[in-house]
Amino acid sequence: MVHTKLKEAALDKEEAFSSGDQALYKQATNKLTKEFAYRANRLANDAVNMGLHFILHHLNHDVCQDPDDDESSYRQDVDQLVHWSSQNPLELNLLKMVEMAVNFRRNPPTLRYLTIHCNFNLPQELLVNFYTTIVQSVLCTSITVCFGSATKQDRTRLQWTTRSAERIICADLPSIQDLYRSRSVSSSLYSSSCQLQGQFNLNGMHKPGDVIFGGLFKLHYFPAYNDLSFTSEPQQPTCYGFSVVGFRQAQTMAFAIDEINRNSHMLPNVTLGYSLYDNCYQLGIAFRAALTLVSGQEEQVTLEENCVGTPPVLGIVGESSSTRTIAISTVLGSYRVPLVSYFATCSCLSDRQKFPSFFRTIPSDAFQVNAMIQILKHFGWTWAGLIISDDDYGFHAARSFHSDLDPAGAGCLAYTETLHRVYDPAELKRIVDVMRKSTARVVIVFASESRMLNLMKEVVRQNVTGLQWMASEAWSSADVLQTPHFMPYLSGTLGISIRRGAIPGLRDFLLQIRPDLHHNNTRGNSMVNQFWEHTFQCRFAPPPAGWEEAGGELCTGQEVIENVETELVDVSDLRPEYNVYKAVYALAYALDDMLQCEPGRGPFSNNTCAHLQRLEPWQLMHYLEKVNFTTTFGDQVSFDENGDALPIYDIMNWVWLPDGKTKVQRVGEVKRSAFKGEELTLDEDKIFWGFESTQPPRSVCSESCPPGTRMARKKGEPECCFDCVPCSEGKISNTTDSMECISCPEDFWSSPQRDHCVPKKTEFLSYHEPLGICLTTTSLLGTFICVVVLGIFIHHHNTPIVRANNSELSFLLLVSLKLCFLCSLLFIGRPRLWTCQLRHAAFGISFVLCVSCILVKTMVVLAVFRASKPGGESSLKWFGAVQQRGTVLVLTSVQAAICTVWLVSASPVPHKNTQYHSDKIVYECAVGSTVGFAVLLGYIGLLAVLSFLLAFLARNLPDSFNEAKLITFSMLIFCAVWVAFVPAYISSPGKYADALEVFAILASSFGLLVALFGPKCYIILFRPERNTKKAIMGRGTDT
Repeated sequence: MVHTKLKEAALDKEEAFSSGDQALYKQATNKLTKEFAYRANRLANDAVNMGLHFILHHLNHDVCQDPDDDESSYRQDVDQLVHWSSQNPLELNLLKMVEMAVNFRRNPPTLRYLTIHCNFNLPQELLVNFYTTIVQSVLCTSITVCFGSATKQDRTRLQWTTRSAERIICADLPSIQDLYRSRSVSSSLYSSSCQLQGQFNLNGMHKPGDVIFGGLFKLHYFPAYNDLSFTSEPQQPTCYGFSVVGFRQAQTMAFAIDEINRNSHMLPNVTLGYSLYDNCYQLGIAFRAALTLVSGQEEQVTLEENCVGTPPVLGIVGESSSTRTIAISTVLGSYRVPLVSYFATCSCLSDRQKFPSFFRTIPSDAFQVNAMIQILKHFGWTWAGLIISDDDYGFHAARSFHSDLDPAGAGCLAYTETLHRVYDPAELKRIVDVMRKSTARVVIVFASESRMLNLMKEVVRQNVTGLQWMASEAWSSADVLQTPHFMPYLSGTLGISIRRGAIPGLRDFLLQIRPDLHHNNTRGNSMVNQFWEHTFQCRFAPPPAGWEEAGGELCTGQEVIENVETELVDVSDLRPEYNVYKAVYALAYALDDMLQCEPGRGPFSNNTCAHLQRLEPWQLMHYLEKVNFTTTFGDQVSFDENGDALPIYDIMNWVWLPDGKTKVQRVGEVKRSAFKGEELTLDEDKIFWGFESTQPPRSVCSESCPPGTRMARKKGEPECCFDCVPCSEGKISNTTDSMECISCPEDFWSSPQRDHCVPKKTEFLSYHEPLGICLTTTSLLGTFICVVVLGIFIHHHNTPIVRANNSELSFLLLVSLKLCFLCSLLFIGRPRLWTCQLRHAAFGISFVLCVSCILVKTMVVLAVFRASKPGGESSLKWFGAVQQRGTVLVLTSVQAAICTVWLVSASPVPHKNTQYHSDKIVYECAVGSTVGFAVLLGYIGLLAVLSFLLAFLARNLPDSFNEAKLITFSMLIFCAVWVAFVPAYISSPGKYADALEVFAILASSFGLLVALFGPKCYIILFRPERNTKKAIMGRGTDT
């Protein structure tokens, strides 16, 4: 009786709270603030305290003490509570409710705390109903509006209310998150169930299980495009052109699941099932199939507050087309349903932001493009044409080629053409014309085999031969192109192919396939039935109208596959099938890892694990990202951060055998490993080239530039088209196809071929060259003559002509002339520091000594002449022998001082001069100080001019003193030589400046030697009768 009353009171309370809920909802929606969670929390708590305290108070006093007592008092209090709640909006009377609850708490003898309510042994159902009608109704009034934008702190406060109620009621209650989800769904659907609007009549194959994996495969080539005018309901699509290869791929998935179910070590106590659909090579049908897999085919779905159970499929294997995969993965990614593709290669699918749940067991096109670029580099094919399909597969491949080809240094593209999906003869003719006129002999085709087939028909029609084809994985193994009609053009093709694998037991499994004789054409194993009809050319009952009349046979299901020739059981070249096999095992291993999770150590919130009864696709994704296993064929399977598997491709070669048959052989592989990066392996000895030379073709826009030249890009043409320009002088290129010529080091010069640097020729006045030999010989000759003259003078030193005019000065003059001749040798040979410092000093001092002697001799001649006149005897005392030697010493010391200062302040040093000749190094002595050199020459010139002037003044002396004329003539020669030397020296480069200086030294020395000592030697040797004092003095008398 009491329980019934309590339940009635709770129901009345739910109705009474409606107005309060409305008021609270209005206020909450009109003023959404962060205080909502706090107000709702306080409101719910006070409601619980007030309601339960009030009811338990009466239950304790009026019922528990005496169950047969009158309940009128209890009913009256309940009615008052209901009336009060209906008249007073809860939000507006929050303080009253708090005050009421506080008042109850202040009266412990009459009111009990809720924490001891379980002592009354009330039914849990009654307590849950009370919680739902009072607390939960308050919490959920505006939860659909505010909870989505509530802060973490607000959500924690709301959740605290629910947890408090759980402890009070001693029952599990839905969390605030579950309440938000259920109320959101309920408010949006306005019903507790949803009805399937329609079913797609899809070709499929199904097997029940605890967990279902979906699959999408291409079983037909051509869909029938229905009327889409939207004037009537579109008809179900119809597909034509059965694909046995696509059916074999679907059966490979069925075999893998069957193999996993038979493996006791993998997914024990769990049976896998599958739902496989035909995409009919059309995006719309593939999209319908994918949505059917993730949503299921139940006629009616009842919505519950908590969604329990596993979804229709936990993961999907597919798709085979990049375009279809992009569309499907975009939708599935929103729900984190794993999609593992076995044939979609577009590099765009590696974008984790757009396709968060996409994985694949086939390498990305980015890697395939890199593999082709490596092949191009390996054979030196820098000039190639690219033909792509007008879909994501082709467009992204072209983008990768254009972005990666140039940085890799593999060349450039001569053209990029697009094969359209719709057959267009005029467009194909234009494309083949471009191929025929291009100089590129390598053609890369990224397209499906159907589009390649259309292209080859036009190639054959125009008879375009001599091309080296490179095939993408889409047609590298296409049997339809390996015919005698096409092989004259396609022989020698190099193709990128999917990794071939072995699947033990698959052939036996395929031989055991049997059709479903009770198939109802709406759901079931229609794939098998369609394969059966296609293979055995029969029809299952009931057959189409007129089939039997036309002589067609009915399928019995007992036909034997081994009795017919079919591609189904050909398992010698499993490539896409091997990827399907790996994809199924990847999902299975991820599921196995997920179900082996230890409770309390899981990867999800609060360290929880996934449960078989409540699996979510996003949970499987977590484990799929970490899966790592090795197949029975020895290949490792794992996924990187973008969902891509470790890439590996086989390189195939099309061989045209002498008997007309075709063989596709494996000649290498390209793979990427975690440690070695990308590796290309080619067995060139096995490669068949479809040319008469049986050698790889040359495909370049411009031939390679040999060493000694550089590439000069042609304006307006790709980088691979260039001219070879010889390197300029002083620069070289020692590699083929050099972009720039490099300058040789300072002491080196380019070889005549401009391919290496050679040491520069060194130039200086050498003893080994003719000029140096002549000057050396002349210098030594002059020295020898000086020695001979000196010997003559020494031998005849007592003769009047030697003793005349201070013979000591004559000897000193001969010694100085000999030094002048010898100092010229310092200017010949490779300049060194000591020769540079000594040459000018020796030259300057020697010539000053020579000119000083001449100057003193001239002064002595003038003094003697003056002494011969009356009263002039005193002049000779100033020009005695001591004074003459002293004058020479002083004048020479001045030059020595000049040389010393020069050498100390700015000494001449050897210098490599490259200014005169770029290809030569002129070794010379840098004077160091131009002022010092000028002072040295100026001092010599000063003494020479002074000697010349004094000798010129004495030219009219009597014949007995005619040495003044000789001095005048010698100094005239000396001055003339050195005046001509200065401008000539300045304008002469390199060794010629040294040669000119040597010539000036020798010329002036010979001038002095001949002019001063020639006449005297002549008299001494040939006219001895004149070498007497009487003869010398007599000449003056005679005159």
